[in-house]
Order: sequence, then structure tokens, then C-alpha cells
Amino acid sequence: MKRATLDRFRNIVYGEAGISLSPAKDALVQARVGRRLRALGIGSYEEYLDHLEADASGEEIVSLLDEVCTNVTSFFREPAHFEFIATAMQEWLAEGQTRFRMWSAACSTGEEPYSLAMTIREASTGYTPDVRILATDLSTTALRTCMAGDYSERRMEGVPQELRKRYFQRVRRGDDASFRVRDELRSMAVVRRLNLATPPFPINGPLDIVMCRNVMIYFDDPVRKPLLAEIHRLLKPGGYLMVGHAESLTGMVGTLKHVAPGVYARR
Repeated sequence: MKRATLDRFRNIVYGEAGISLSPAKDALVQARVGRRLRALGIGSYEEYLDHLEADASGEEIVSLLDEVCTNVTSFFREPAHFEFIATAMQEWLAEGQTRFRMWSAACSTGEEPYSLAMTIREASTGYTPDVRILATDLSTTALRTCMAGDYSERRMEGVPQELRKRYFQRVRRGDDASFRVRDELRSMAVVRRLNLATPPFPINGPLDIVMCRNVMIYFDDPVRKPLLAEIHRLLKPGGYLMVGHAESLTGMVGTLKHVAPGVYARR
């Protein structure tokens, strides 16, 4: 792919989703754009660009972004965060709070919001709180998996056996088996497509917890700063933002206090 063509694709992805693709990602871009060419039967990258830019419906840009987005996730990824949430839930419940609203801002295929739902239910034994988890992602492909709530045995590796029995139904399909999220967890989640690069969002706060983990690494500061300002707006005082342990928000979270690895509290 010619450099000018690569740059046009990079500019489109950045303009639509705020995802900054460095030249180090050129091979990835070429490979994933190539999938769209094969799917559509288009013979050249330049022809595909013309098709993409002429698509008034916006459906093809969604398909391209589905290809470009990297959806790496697992159940109970970075487990210290879920331990932190369990403790916070128990404290809030003991204080008399009964209504909770949380947001998994880059939910991918759903492992994060369902891990959050299990954590909340386990921490709420003896209580009947009103809990809703907003699960959003840019990728429509990932969101379909999230809504289906159906996972292979390999993808269930992070889920302890007792939680599998409690919150999943084992489903047989010939020689294969999968695990389907039970309705009691599914009913806690509201799944929506959302572009994190286009705040303000149609979300009603205040939120108790926002999990925005391992996604801001794909954004530059002009995209990160408005996103963080919007998260601050949505969080309740004393609410928590969780980011990936490898992510640094130094110099961008003056209104948030660092309280644990990857955890910030709204002042």
C-alpha cells in the first residue's frame, strides 16, 4: 500500500474514532483493510477508499472500524480492580446506598461487564440493590458477542468453577460446549454502541464506577482530555475511574485522585 493511501486510511480512522495509528501499525492497517477488500470483492485500496468515502449510509466506516479495532479482553482481567470494586460495593451497601450505575466504556465482547456483574452480585449477598451496567464499545462485531453472552470453554478460563455454575448455563452443540450468561447477569447489562472520541455522551449520571481500561492507549491527548473531562462529569463525588495498569494519566487528571494502581477517585 502506498504511503499516501496508508495516510488517508489513518486519517479516516482518527477522524471517525480518535484512534491514533502510528506508522508502526502500517502492516496491521494493510492486513485489516485487506479483509474489507476481499469481503466486498474490490480490487485495490484506492478503489476501496473511493467506496468508503462515497458511502453516505456510514455502514462501511462501521465495518472498517470493526476490522481495525483490537478487542483483547478476558474475564476478571487485572483482578485487583474487581477486588477493589467488591470492597467499595460492601462499603456503599453498609452506608445504605441501594442504587448503583456503572459503565464499562470499552466492553469489547462482554467479559468485563459480566465480570463486573458477578463481582457486584457476590459482594451484595444479603442485599437487593438496583444495579445497571452500561456496556459500550465501538465495534458492532464485539457487541454482538456481548449481547449473545455465549463463550467457549477456552474463553472461560478466568472464571472460577463456582461462578461458572452460579452464573452460566452450559450449552452443548455437537461435540463442542459453550457457556451462556444466565439471565440474572444479562438483565444487569445495557449494551450500546458508543464512540469514545465524540463526547458529550447521551449518558445519565451520576455513575459510581467507570471502567475505561486499556483503550486510551490508542488515543492521543486531544482525544484523551475531552474523554476524561466527560468521565469526570458523569462520576459521582467519591466515584471511581479504572484504567489499565499500564496506562498513565499523569498531567491529565487534576480533578481525580489516584487511590490505587489504575484507580482514580473523583474528588
